[in-house]
Amino acid sequence: MQHFCSFDDIDIAYIDVGSGPAVLLLHGFAADHHANWVQPGVVDALVDAGHRVIAADARGHGASEKPTDPARYADNAMVDDARALLDHRSVADVHVVGYSMGAMVALRLVPCEARSRSLVLGGIGDGVARHPPARNGSRIAAALLAEDPSTITDPLGRDFRRFADRTGADRRALAAIQQAPRLLRAAATEPIQVPTLVVKGERDPLVGSAQGLADRIPGAQLRIIPGNHITAVNDPAFRGTIVEFLRQQPAA
Repeated sequence: MQHFCSFDDIDIAYIDVGSGPAVLLLHGFAADHHANWVQPGVVDALVDAGHRVIAADARGHGASEKPTDPARYADNAMVDDARALLDHRSVADVHVVGYSMGAMVALRLVPCEARSRSLVLGGIGDGVARHPPARNGSRIAAALLAEDPSTITDPLGRDFRRFADRTGADRRALAAIQQAPRLLRAAATEPIQVPTLVVKGERDPLVGSAQGLADRIPGAQLRIIPGNHITAVNDPAFRGTIVEFLRQQPAA
């Protein structure tokens, strides 16, 4: 992986592979670029379809720096990281694809990023528009910081703790993300003016209605694929749906 210093000197790890129209991939909470995009075959599928693929490990994740001070994740830090990465790689225009937390980042990035050509929102629904994503942050943080996971009684916190343990993530850094002030603020509050695809697993109840989110975005397409919040990314329909949507977009 390559590395660069973001806007506030946090070290961000990323890959930049392939050639053609650029695609920026933004992964989910407690995952990294490999678990969300490489292992499920999304990166290879996009490269094979003639795209340049840029995928970072978000701050607090993967091979990127993992501060444990919630202030380092405040406001739109991850959005600013994405913009800084595009600047660093001299990207002139880009398709933005996010999953779960990454989709929330994408919702904040695209309306104010003139280089955006299209948007794919995976693993989220209209819950991110109805209330700030940080609503459950304290519950998730408490579970991540628990010394003994068997003592966790909150179902949501228990699920995130299990996933973090399975991926080997830094739990203190992840807890800091959940404790960050005004993390990502309420998403989907600004108009999306690029072609948009909403894609969600048929057994993913975490963040509300995918149809409800698509209805908020003029002209948005909706695809429901097999799987739940964790498994949907591994279904071939996930990468196939993304590749097909990007194939429909006009050349720059």
